[in-house]
Amino acid sequence: MIKEFRDFIAKGNVMDLAVGIIIGAAFTAIVSSLVGDLINPIIGLILGGVDFTNMYVVLSGDVPAGAGLQVARDAGAAVFAYGAFITAVINFLIIAFVVFMLVKAVNSLKKKEEEKPAAPAAPTEIDVLMEIRDALKK
Repeated sequence: MIKEFRDFIAKGNVMDLAVGIIIGAAFTAIVSSLVGDLINPIIGLILGGVDFTNMYVVLSGDVPAGAGLQVARDAGAAVFAYGAFITAVINFLIIAFVVFMLVKAVNSLKKKEEEKPAAPAAPTEIDVLMEIRDALKK
C-alpha cells in the first residue's frame, strides 16, 4: 500500500498540481498587491477618493455616526455592507483581467514557438545508402 501511495504521489499530474497550487498562492499575493496598492488607489483618485469598503447600512443596533464598517461590526450591529461587496466585485474584475492578459501573453508566446519552422529531419539510413548508390553510379 505504501508503494502504491508513493507511485500515486510521484505521478506527474499530482506533482504538476502541487506546483500549480504553490505558484498560484505566490501569484495571488502579487496580484493582490497590484490591485490593492496600485490599481485601487488610481480608481479612488478617478472617483474622487471614494472608498467603497466603508459604505454600509445599519440594519439593527447602535453605531456612532460616521463610524467605519469595522467599528460597526465590533459594536455588534447588523450591517448591510454593500461597499465591501462592490470592492470585492471590482477586485475580482481587475484580477480576472490581469489573469486574462497573462494567459493571452503565454498563448501568444506558445503560438510563436509553434510557428517556428521545424528543423529538417536527419536523413535516414536508407537515404544515405541511396545517395551512396547514386554517387557510385556516376
